[in-house]
Amino acid sequence: MTRPRRSILYLPAANARAIVKARTLDSDAVILDLEDAVAPAMKEAARAAAVAAARDDWGHRELLLRVNGLTTLWSEADFAAVENSAFAGIVVPKVDSAADALVAVSRAHRRPVWAMIETPRGVLAAAAIAAVPGVTALVAGMADLTNDLRARPGPDRLPLLFALSTIVVAARASDILAFDGVFTDLNDAAGLHAEAVQGRSFGFDGKTLIHPNQIDTANDVFGPSPAEVANAEELIAAHAAAVANGRGVTTHRGKLVEVLHVTEARRLLATAEAIKAR
Repeated sequence: MTRPRRSILYLPAANARAIVKARTLDSDAVILDLEDAVAPAMKEAARAAAVAAARDDWGHRELLLRVNGLTTLWSEADFAAVENSAFAGIVVPKVDSAADALVAVSRAHRRPVWAMIETPRGVLAAAAIAAVPGVTALVAGMADLTNDLRARPGPDRLPLLFALSTIVVAARASDILAFDGVFTDLNDAAGLHAEAVQGRSFGFDGKTLIHPNQIDTANDVFGPSPAEVANAEELIAAHAAAVANGRGVTTHRGKLVEVLHVTEARRLLATAEAIKAR
């Protein structure tokens, strides 16, 4: 069964109230953050709070930890804290090369690593990073990348499209997941929806989020709609009927149907079933 990862919510690990609330939210995954959301003086306390929070029941929510960057003072201790914890994976910021990815995996205590691609070097090395065994997802970090590029993206994110597409292509080439970056304007619900739709059109599996109010939009956009489920069921049935009659291909709603379309339809139905089963 395909595990849904439509909505991935970042939470500051030092914010006890937010962590308690997060266990009641409908996000598919939660990332407790030790990096940008935590001031240097609070790093150790946040790490301890994150480890303690991982002992709680998070229900259907996949719980991950975002550690500090590999070259920081706190990174090794962050990784070490994961060893006897219940975290399902580790999110590693600013992974710029396959060598960085190898270091992250070696420190991860056999936890899956989600590598953040948020620098020009990271974008150019995305395929090599994705190919490192133990890396199971690429996460777009567009805020840092925008700053490094000196870009001025508008709602269409035009200056970032090469990077976004590269991340998805690299992830798919290694058969791992890809997650879109955060949308930072909490007062622009329409903008969030449009960006999520764009992200799904690129092929991202889900979207990283910075506020609980963004969860429903990500779940709606990246989850199979009733119309998509019905279409997938009809497509599979049409192809099965064609095969039964000795034909390898058929049409559905005027479009050619081949095995690759059936495979995608089954993946969509598996995701829908996993969401329903929760």
